[in-house]
Amino acid sequence: MAQVTPFNYRQGESILHLLDARCKFFIICLLSMSMLPAHFLACFFYGLILFFFFNNAGLNILSTLNHIKYFILFLFFIFIARALTMKGDILFSFYGLSITEQGLMEGVLVAFKFFLVMITGVVFSSTTKPSSVKNAVQWFLKPVPFVPEKRVAIMISLALSFMPVILNQAREISEAQKARCADLQKNPVKKIIRLVFPLLKKTFLSADSLVLAMESRCYSDDRTDTEFEPSGREIHFLSGSIILSLGLALL
Repeated sequence: MAQVTPFNYRQGESILHLLDARCKFFIICLLSMSMLPAHFLACFFYGLILFFFFNNAGLNILSTLNHIKYFILFLFFIFIARALTMKGDILFSFYGLSITEQGLMEGVLVAFKFFLVMITGVVFSSTTKPSSVKNAVQWFLKPVPFVPEKRVAIMISLALSFMPVILNQAREISEAQKARCADLQKNPVKKIIRLVFPLLKKTFLSADSLVLAMESRCYSDDRTDTEFEPSGREIHFLSGSIILSLGLALL
């Protein structure tokens, strides 16, 4: 039985559920780019705002962290890499490797930014229907010449829809390996490799099955799209996001 993940769309009546998908898509792109030059204080302030909407959307922080635990492990490796490679005031050294104060601060900041981007994506995917995502992407790409906007839109929509499928498959593989005492393996690299290769195989097989299902149903790009239903609050969110993005970029 498939388990509900934070990446699944959840029916609701929150502010973000009712917001136009085009508005949410634009805000995410704007804030993600604004976080690149942002410092820790600005990111922390954005994290507080994000946490408010996270709760408002009805998401559980502990469940979400459990589902993205491998991403958190990836952030830990990013932190270690930045701490070891950035020059500055050396705190301590071992086996020729030096950890600097500037490297630690930079590692925390970079990992925190990636974490905020991930949580932003979780909030977006859990409050936006895949069909609305498809329509929004198609609307943005329609004026761009030589770009098959309908095909690109369905590809992005399917990619978002596959996220919970991949997480469920990873959980099933992990449970099957634990039943065979694979959790006794202490080497983290070997554990990741033994999880990744079966997961890639199952993902490709699922994609092939999806393609066959779409072809058997005579899927084509020429379909009737649903109409957008703005809530009327889009202008307030756009104004707030522009102010917030300026604050992230300048603070």
